[in-house]
Amino acid sequence: MLKIKFVSMKIFQVFIKFALIFLLSLFTSFSSDRPIVILVSLDGFRWDYLERGVSPYLTEIALKGVKAKSLKPQFPSMTFPNHYSIITGLYPEHHGIIANNFHNPFNKDSFSLKKPNVENAYWYRGEAFWETAKRNNIKTASYFWPGSEMNLEYRRPDYYHSYEHTLDYETRVKGVLDWLKLPDSLNPRFISLYFDETDSKAHRFGTNSKELNQGISRVDSMIRMLDSGLISLKIQDKVNLIVISDHGMTDIFEHTAINIKKILDSDTNNVSIVNHSSLGWIFLKDKSKVNEIYSKLNMNKSRYRVFKKQDFPKRFNYGNHPFIGDIVIVPEIGWHITDGRKWDGKYVATHGFDNEEIDMHGIFLARGPSFKTNYNVGTLNNLDIYPLLCKIFGISHGSKIDGDLDRIIHILKE
Repeated sequence: MLKIKFVSMKIFQVFIKFALIFLLSLFTSFSSDRPIVILVSLDGFRWDYLERGVSPYLTEIALKGVKAKSLKPQFPSMTFPNHYSIITGLYPEHHGIIANNFHNPFNKDSFSLKKPNVENAYWYRGEAFWETAKRNNIKTASYFWPGSEMNLEYRRPDYYHSYEHTLDYETRVKGVLDWLKLPDSLNPRFISLYFDETDSKAHRFGTNSKELNQGISRVDSMIRMLDSGLISLKIQDKVNLIVISDHGMTDIFEHTAINIKKILDSDTNNVSIVNHSSLGWIFLKDKSKVNEIYSKLNMNKSRYRVFKKQDFPKRFNYGNHPFIGDIVIVPEIGWHITDGRKWDGKYVATHGFDNEEIDMHGIFLARGPSFKTNYNVGTLNNLDIYPLLCKIFGISHGSKIDGDLDRIIHILKE
């Protein structure tokens, strides 16, 4: 009797073992059929930089896949608001990241790009694509992306790195390739990757500098390195590679400064000025003086527009957020707000201006099994990248978004 029970137990264990192997093979097969998307951001890579002849590999991708004339950012055309619009499909006034730095005027809490503020999930509204993917059992990873290092685990990618500005680019690319070497059931199907080079070089040296052209060549070589790794892994033909930028760039000069303090003169004591260079907010200490302060700014306006918050043009999709100033100043492109300090020539180009301005536009390139080949399109809206990702993976977004799949679906293969 004991011998029979022992044999039966062995048979049962063998059955369980083969059943588990069978189920794992089914899962692996299903997982293998899922798309792979790598979304690369080249910060501040203006729409026309490809025409300079210093990025041959990006040009090759553009010729083989989809190339947009430009990628329109959201207002303000700044880094964090737009990266988070790209990954959520929401206007900044809806996802909450309304500038690179801002504060809650009701309790004085502040958001900035420094830790721990940048990690605080309180500031980030909406649902990032890695959250949407997680709900659909799709693994994701991020080698840097605004919002990817939130302090709530369930709102982060499955694999991520906290931002290190000075981390060399080769390490980032190698990290992405290492993720793709993981066993099929563990490797991520959506990966984001970020490089700041073209933004940093333009800010410091200007849009027509040799240093910027060298920066363009550098990120081009990183895309080549990434693609070489995909070829070595024998998965290049399976990967949808999307290369974008969050905004463009324009030069600024000492003589294009707007000194708001000088215009307000003695009224400076009645307000708090938040200077984003390409955007200004005026918070009033005494709200009853809003008409008086607005009139003074409006009467003296030169090279800028000024609005009461409630009158901010609807086309910007910006004025409804509660943390924006009582009065909003929008300089003309190339003009910048200053606090009167002496020009030091160390910050000679910027962004954040009206998103209709073509020099605030970025790039959009895509190549892979989901995309058409040799296909040029006009200007795309960066809000539509989130629903595009959902379409590629065959999943639904979780809540109302501002992006519109119908505006971008034509770049996919039918």
